[in-house]
Amino acid sequence: MSTPAPRVALAATRNSEIGVGGFPVNDRTKEQELAWLRTITGELSTLTLTRLDDTLPWYGSMPPSRRSAVGLVAQTGIASFIQWYEDPTSTPWIASDVFGAAPRELLRSISLQETLQLIRVVVTVVEERVAPRSEALREAIMHYSRDVAFAAADVYARAAEARGLWDARLEALVVDSILTGESDDELPSRIAALGWHGDGEAAVLVGSAERTVDVDQLRRSARHAGADVLIGLQGTRLVLVLGRVDPAQRDTVDGSEHTPLTFLEIAQRLEDGFSDGPLVLGPTVENLIDASRSARAALAGVAVARSWRKAPRPVLADDLLPERALAGDGLARRTLIEHIYEPLAAHSGELLETLWCYLDNGRSLEATARELFVHPNTVRYRLKKVSEVIGWNATGAREALILQSALIAGSIAQSGRKASSGHK
Repeated sequence: MSTPAPRVALAATRNSEIGVGGFPVNDRTKEQELAWLRTITGELSTLTLTRLDDTLPWYGSMPPSRRSAVGLVAQTGIASFIQWYEDPTSTPWIASDVFGAAPRELLRSISLQETLQLIRVVVTVVEERVAPRSEALREAIMHYSRDVAFAAADVYARAAEARGLWDARLEALVVDSILTGESDDELPSRIAALGWHGDGEAAVLVGSAERTVDVDQLRRSARHAGADVLIGLQGTRLVLVLGRVDPAQRDTVDGSEHTPLTFLEIAQRLEDGFSDGPLVLGPTVENLIDASRSARAALAGVAVARSWRKAPRPVLADDLLPERALAGDGLARRTLIEHIYEPLAAHSGELLETLWCYLDNGRSLEATARELFVHPNTVRYRLKKVSEVIGWNATGAREALILQSALIAGSIAQSGRKASSGHK
């Protein structure tokens, strides 16, 4: 006896409602869904790893250990989705489990963008395999992917904040070591850890600033001037350690190379970041490790800069050598002697005598010529030679003061050495 058509149709309809696992789609319980999800966990993990290899080039280029760590994170994400589906109030896997499932350096080896790509692959694989089963699972995947993306951003934001705080402490330590001159064997590695891009020479700029100084703006200004910078804010004192990023800057328009800015020109571009008051640039040194010498000169210059009534801003520490020497700065006295007095004495006693006479006679060529019994043109020639030897021009009022201070400091030191040798 044949089955009536209505009963056949009803049976067919009921059979179409039977889903994977033998449960009717409309009658499945959440426990049954969870049981089914747990049975396909291995399948989902395999599909995910295959998809990662096929779609993410950076994943395929990773060393085996990192690939394994990323794969473990993906598998943890799948397992955590099942846990989250069971209890949607639980913390998403990316926020709570990623560093438990992989080494901490994984955060430094893949970027936030790559992490989001990883999440997208995991969610896509799970959605393709699971979403057709029921509307409830499809909706759960959508909510979970949203939560996991926000959680990933939060993890990277916290890591960036922690890194920023650590960098700020490390930078303060490096600047303090430069100021005190108490550097050790670890200073180069600390400088490298800060991402210092400066090449070769360095100089220190010291002034005052409010505690609310815009440090980020100072960094941008330095970068635009072709310089790298370390910043130290100690109370109201602001210290910038400057270095050139490239020894020769390349023009972005025609590709030609041109001479980089001097440290004084860089300091002038950074002037607006400082408060009113003295702003002193220390002498240029060969590398960042020797920057303590530049820092000592700049600090000594700040202490006496107000005694030069019309000092420029910024002012070179070496332009304040007379004031620094009078204030008892031993470095200034040595600089005067070693850079001015001794080179002149070693070159020619005639140059030294001419400079003495010229300064003693109020920078008068005629008076100097009469005292030396030479023609004024001879005096001019010798003064030009002095400038070539030491780099200072005696005909300028300020430089004449520096040179006269050097002659006094040098003669005192020479007299002291003679007295010491005579006493022996």
